[in-house]
Amino acid sequence: MSETDRTDDRGDPQAIYEAVRNEVDRVLVGNEAAIEHLTIALLTRGHLLIEGVPGVAKTTIASLFARATGLEFTRIQMTPDILPADITGTHVYHEDAGEFDLRRGPVFSNLVVADEINRATPKTQSALLEAMQERTVTIEGETLSLPEPFMVVATQNPIEMEGVFELPEAQRDRFMFRLAIDLPDRAVESKLLDRFDSEPDLGPDDIGRPVAVDDILAARETAMAVHVADPVKAYILDLVGATRSHPDVTVGASPRASLAFLDGVKARAAVRGRAYAIPDDAKALAPQILAHRLVLSTDADLGNVAPDDVVSAVLESVDVPDADIDELESIAGETA
Repeated sequence: MSETDRTDDRGDPQAIYEAVRNEVDRVLVGNEAAIEHLTIALLTRGHLLIEGVPGVAKTTIASLFARATGLEFTRIQMTPDILPADITGTHVYHEDAGEFDLRRGPVFSNLVVADEINRATPKTQSALLEAMQERTVTIEGETLSLPEPFMVVATQNPIEMEGVFELPEAQRDRFMFRLAIDLPDRAVESKLLDRFDSEPDLGPDDIGRPVAVDDILAARETAMAVHVADPVKAYILDLVGATRSHPDVTVGASPRASLAFLDGVKARAAVRGRAYAIPDDAKALAPQILAHRLVLSTDADLGNVAPDDVVSAVLESVDVPDADIDELESIAGETA
């Protein structure tokens, strides 16, 4: 598909998601969940933390997504010696002109991939905090706006323990989702082998750009107009509240998690062609929204309890409200 062969349904979140998914599938297979979460995050001004062992295409997924959505893409290889200025930029003195010029860093892009983010020092990790929350960067007292849309996708290897710096709670909380990329099953990996056997050089440059930035900005408005009924909001609050009272949790999910749920269920409904959210939208997103935000107790750590285990227990303990789909559809139509 060429850059001019764009979706006819511009501003339609479902059409955008399907166009991007189909384009990415030309290179990779079996990553539909990752593309859906990336689309949801993009439509809600969110950021994504991707975990997975080396070789599961974490960075490639982000690169393909950026290409298909028409976003400007930069990749920062995080290492212990990288400095905050290497990310944000700095002023450079030109002796011939006798003045300083601003040299913008790689953070000035639509989609920034911070590869192996936990290899950077806490000081360097914090350089992304302002960018992720305020969508601005301050360089030597000058505050500059980042491009729109702006999104950070960070990757990390969950089994690497040496030479890494664990993300602080404040940093983790700024990621809307934490998505785990698992090893593919045999059928998917077999299909991948066949594809690259016939096209060894297949990569991001081989896919088109069916979506433009203007389409994304219009789709955001559509997604944010999705109706969220009171029972769905109550279910979100019940899930978040249950993490705060769970015996294995020292610090539960923050109000930022509740807001991530609200935006997430709207966007998930929109990419699935609905003008209203249902409880299952919240249930489906709960593991990706909640697990990385939880601080477990010492006893839980010693007992090898994982945050994902807590989220599973919370989902089992909180009743899913009944949803009258016809009523939700009717209310959504009245509020449109």
